[in-house]
Amino acid sequence: MEWVLLDSERIYLRELAARQAEIAALPVMAARKRQWYDLNDGHVGARPPVIIETWTFDRDFMPESLYRCASDVGRGIERQLLRNIRNHELIDDDKVIPDTFDFGWSVDIDELGVKIPQRVIKDAQGIETGYEFDHPIKDLRRDLDLLRPAVCSVDRERTAARQAFLEDLLGDLLPVRLRTGVYGCTMLTHRVIELMGMQAYFMAMLDMPDEVHRLMGYLRDNALRVMHWAEAEGLLRVNNGNEDSFGSSYNFTTRLPAPGYPGGPARLVDMWGNANSQETVGVSPKMFHEFCFPYYRDVCQPVGLVYYGCCEPAHPFWADIGALPNLKKVSISRWCDERYMGDALRGTEIVFSRKPDPNYLSVDQRLNEEAWAAHIRATLDATAGVFVEFIIRDVYTVHGDLGNARRAVEIARREVDRSYRP
Repeated sequence: MEWVLLDSERIYLRELAARQAEIAALPVMAARKRQWYDLNDGHVGARPPVIIETWTFDRDFMPESLYRCASDVGRGIERQLLRNIRNHELIDDDKVIPDTFDFGWSVDIDELGVKIPQRVIKDAQGIETGYEFDHPIKDLRRDLDLLRPAVCSVDRERTAARQAFLEDLLGDLLPVRLRTGVYGCTMLTHRVIELMGMQAYFMAMLDMPDEVHRLMGYLRDNALRVMHWAEAEGLLRVNNGNEDSFGSSYNFTTRLPAPGYPGGPARLVDMWGNANSQETVGVSPKMFHEFCFPYYRDVCQPVGLVYYGCCEPAHPFWADIGALPNLKKVSISRWCDERYMGDALRGTEIVFSRKPDPNYLSVDQRLNEEAWAAHIRATLDATAGVFVEFIIRDVYTVHGDLGNARRAVEIARREVDRSYRP
């Protein structure tokens, strides 16, 4: 019964798929695809694309009143199609609307051998916003041995059944495509904080450094175990097209797959991967180098290209981040020294993945257009001769006015136009 739809849902979903296919075929999508290739392939003069990530403000972008499907399977397909359609119709940023309907393998990964209970708190509008973990490691020396090697399995039969269902439903309108990224959690310090909490982690670096190294070594080995499991099982698919490596930074490139790719299932070296360490923003570069860098270096080594970072500032740790193997993009958050990083990346093909301050969109009821434009210009001034993309993230509300998001994209494009002339 998992893959059963009402006739009315089936008709409606096919209408949405036809609309997505129509949008995907627009000439502007080919132009945007070229823009991403130019950026990621290191073509001199590549124009910065502008993306606004919508899922964080779904209270405005994808309200419950939109949905017409009652079944769980129908609702999931509807959400995927509507998000693409509405992105084009309401936001019109540089996202390339897919000409496929994408899905992933049915896998089960017991990553750590322990459960990490999580409590979620909703805000006044009923949106899950805050959360806390019940850390399974209360004492690192005592509890470290609770952790176990990852146990992974793939349900090929269920994956095939889902693909057959989707192809029957949508395949004549949107080709159904099995997609993957790189399996395995390479956000190593995020797992540390889930397991033991930030205060305990920071204190352990001083009180029990050998145990911290054991923990980081375990997490590194576990990430690599899962990555190599997926590769050996033939689950990887080259992600060098309309997929994002991390945080809506799109992957279009001719640099992958790597030389010697035989076709079919990919090798790790044919893939984009990502890593970040937001949780160590409060440690010194020296401690980052000792307790983090060796393990991040190792999990980045197997993949073809790496997107590094999220909200943490890159400049204090650039000596290590810049030494990561296969580094292709680095996140430049609002807490980062833009000029320092602009100078550091000038003359390289590493992309300055700028995350503008989301407060311009989420705090004030109405976008302050002059201040936003000046904010974008500051980045452009700091990055002359640098490969740049703008990824607007962590906007948790636009106060019901999606026009603010669309206008933010228009203004950012206008400022780019002034700096990047044909």
